[in-house]
Amino acid sequence: MSSEAPILKDSTIEVSQEEFPQQLKEKKLSWQKLRRYDSLDVESGKLRHGHPRHGFKGAEWSVILQLAFQSLGIVYGDIGTSPLYVFSSTFPNGTIKHNDDILGVLSLIFYTITLITLVKYVLIVLWANDNGDGGTFALYSLICRYAKVGLIPSQEVEDRDVSNFQLQLPSNQLRRASRLKSVLEKSQFAKFFLLFATMLGTSMVIGDGVLTPCISVLSAVGGIKEAKSAMTEDSIVWISVAILVCLFIFQRFGTDKIGYSFAPIMCIWFGLIAGIGVCNFIKYDPTVIKAINPQYIVEYFKRNKKEAWISLGGVVLAITGTEALFADVGHFTVRSIQISMCTITYPALILAYTGQASFLRKHNEYVSKTFYKSIPGPLYWPMFVVAVLAAIIASQAMISGTFSIIQQSLSLGCFPRVKVIHTSAKYEGQVYIPEINYLLMVACVAVTLGFRTTGKIGNAYGIAVVFVMTLTSGFLVLIMIMIWKTHILLIITYIFVIGSVELLYLSSVLYKFDQGGYLPLAFALFLIAVMYIWNDVYRKKYYFELDNKVSPEKLKDIVVDTSSYRIPGLALFYSELVHGIPPIFKHYVANVPALHSVLVFVSIKSLPISKVPEEERFVFCRAQPNDLNVFRCIVRYGYTDIRNGEEPFERMLVERLKAFIREDIMFSTIIRNNEKCAEEEGESNGGSSHGVNADNDAKRVDNEKQLEAMEREIEALDKAWRAGVVHLVGEHDVVAGKGAGIGKRILINYAYNFLKRNIRQSNKVFDIPQEQMLKVGMTYEL
Repeated sequence: MSSEAPILKDSTIEVSQEEFPQQLKEKKLSWQKLRRYDSLDVESGKLRHGHPRHGFKGAEWSVILQLAFQSLGIVYGDIGTSPLYVFSSTFPNGTIKHNDDILGVLSLIFYTITLITLVKYVLIVLWANDNGDGGTFALYSLICRYAKVGLIPSQEVEDRDVSNFQLQLPSNQLRRASRLKSVLEKSQFAKFFLLFATMLGTSMVIGDGVLTPCISVLSAVGGIKEAKSAMTEDSIVWISVAILVCLFIFQRFGTDKIGYSFAPIMCIWFGLIAGIGVCNFIKYDPTVIKAINPQYIVEYFKRNKKEAWISLGGVVLAITGTEALFADVGHFTVRSIQISMCTITYPALILAYTGQASFLRKHNEYVSKTFYKSIPGPLYWPMFVVAVLAAIIASQAMISGTFSIIQQSLSLGCFPRVKVIHTSAKYEGQVYIPEINYLLMVACVAVTLGFRTTGKIGNAYGIAVVFVMTLTSGFLVLIMIMIWKTHILLIITYIFVIGSVELLYLSSVLYKFDQGGYLPLAFALFLIAVMYIWNDVYRKKYYFELDNKVSPEKLKDIVVDTSSYRIPGLALFYSELVHGIPPIFKHYVANVPALHSVLVFVSIKSLPISKVPEEERFVFCRAQPNDLNVFRCIVRYGYTDIRNGEEPFERMLVERLKAFIREDIMFSTIIRNNEKCAEEEGESNGGSSHGVNADNDAKRVDNEKQLEAMEREIEALDKAWRAGVVHLVGEHDVVAGKGAGIGKRILINYAYNFLKRNIRQSNKVFDIPQEQMLKVGMTYEL
C-alpha cells in the first residue's frame, strides 16, 4: 500500500499515512476529554455545538416584516374580534346604571389589555420560548431541561451536548435557583404536579380552540339581524355552522397559505375598527379619554360592588386569544409578533373600544348591540362582511395554536399518536393534524348547536382563557427564578401586579360556572383523562422494558449462537428504550432463529427541546466484540422536528453509521498509540535509533491494519444495505399483571387499549415502507 494513500476520509477528516501518527497526537487532547458512560460510548457524546436554528435568529428585516404581516392573519383574529362582544358581555342585562360606569369599564379594558397582553405576553412571556416555540409544553420543556423533573428515566449525559439543549448553569451566588431546582428534583409530588399543570393548560388551550370559532362566528353573523329583522335565531345558528365547517375543511392548505390569504383581511379589519373608533370618539364624547385615569375603576367598584366583580367575566373577553400570541410563536418569530402587535393590533383595539365607549355615553340603550349600532350607516354592509371574515380568521388563531401544542405533547409522550403534517417547506413550525382538525370541527358544531347564543358561550370562554393565563404565570415564575435568574424584587412585582389581576379575573369567571362555565372544565377533564391514561401506560411500558432489557452478555450469546443463522441484509429494530436492548429482541430470536448480517437497534427519543440539528441527531455505539456487526443507535428529535422528512431515514442512518465507524477506528488507534507513546517516553533515555525506527514501523503496520478493518466494516455495511433493509417494529400488547387492582385493569386493559386501537400505528407515523416492515408481537404484563 502506498504511503500516500488516504486512510481516513469523510466530510471532516482526510489524513495520509505519513500524517496519521502526528494527526493522532494532535487529536489527543480533545479525545482525552471524553469518557465512556453506561448509556452510550464516548463517541456518542462527541457532538458539534452550534446555535439554535429555529426562530429565524439573525434573519433579515425583510423576512421579519413578512412574518409580521402573516401573523396578522393567524395570531390576532381572536383578540382582534373581541370588540364584537365585550361591552355586551360586560353588561349582560342590557342596562347601564350610571353613565360613568362606561368610563370604569373602558378603563378596565385599557389596563387589562396593556398589562396582560402587552406587558406580560408581548414583552415578557414571548421570550420564554423554547428555541422559537411557545405554549404550555414549551414552558414545561424548559423546566425539564434545566431540572430533572421528567417522569421517564431516559435522560443521558450526551443529551446536554446537543447545542439547542444547553442552558447556563447557576453560579454559586445564585442560591435561590439551585435551591428551587433541588426541591423540584427531589419531590415526586412536584414532578407530577408540573406534568398535571401542563396537561391542564394544554387542555384549556384546546378548549379555546373549540370555543373561539363558536363565539366569534356567532357574534359576527348575528349582526345581520340589524338589517334583516326577519332573520331568525335558527337561521343564524345554521349559517354559523356552515361557515365553521368550511373553515375546518380549509385547514389542510396550511398556515402559510392561510396567513397570506387572511392577513390583508385583518389589515382592513383593524383599519376599519380603528377608523370608526376615531370617528365615534370625535362625534359623540371625546371626554372618554379621561378613562385613562384608574380612579374610574375604583369608583365603578364602589357603585356596583358585587355586580362590578361579576362583570369582570365580560371584560376579560377583551384579551381572549392572547395565549395564541405565545402558542403560535413557533409559526413566526418573537420580533415579528412584537412588531405587528405594537404597531397595528394594540392601537387599533384601544381606538375601537374608546369609540364604542364614546357611542355608549350617548346611547346607553344600545349596549347589547354596541358593535353594529356604532357603525355609521353607509359602512354597515361592508363592515358586516369584513366582520364575518374576521371572525373566521379569529377561529384560525386558536386552531393553529391547538395544532402546535398537540405536536409538542405528542413528542413528550403525553398524547396518543396522530399524524403531523408540516405544511410549509419555507417556514418551520407550521403544521396540520387531520384527526385533531376533524375532532375540533365536530366539537365546534356541537357547541354552536347546543348553546346557540354568545352569552352562554362567553361564560365558558372566560374560564378557559383565565385558567391558561394563570398557569402560564406559574410556569413563568419558575423560569424567572431558575433559568433567567431574575432579581427577586422584579419577580415579586410581577406576582403582585400581574398575578393579582389574573386571580381577580379567575374568581369572577368561576362565579359563572353553572351558566356555561362548566363546558371548558368538562373539555379539560376529558382531555386530561386521555393524556393521563396514555402517559401513565407509556411510562409503565418504558419501565417494563428497562427492567427486562437484554444484557450485553446475553446479546453476545444470542448473536454468536450457532443455532442462529446470519443472512445478508440490514435489520433495524425499533424501540423507545434508550438504555439497552429491548426484550422484544429476545422474543424475536426465540421464534425466528435467523439474524441479518448487520443489526442496528434504533431507539427513537424525544428531547425536551424544540429542535435537534441534523448533524447531532444520530448517536451510535457498538456491541462488543467488534466483529459482531451489531450497533445501537439513538435517534434524537425535538418536539417540532419532522420525523418523516424528504430524505429516506435509512439512507441518513447508514451514512451516519459509516462516519461513526471511521471515528471509532480512529479513536481505537489513538488509544493504542498513546499507550505506546507513554512506553517510549519511559524508555527514551536508554533507547536507540534502531528501536525508534522499529516502533515507527510497528505503528505503520498497526495503522494499515486499522485501515483494512475499517474498509471491511464499511464494505460489509454497504453489502448489507444493498441486500435489503428490514424494519422490525415492536407491536406491544399490554395487559395488567396478575394481582392488579380493578382500577389498574380498567386503565390498561380497557381505556389504554381502546385508545391504542383507534390511533395511527407507528409505521404510519414514521412512514416505514410496508414491503420492508416486519411487525414483532409481544405481550407486556404491567
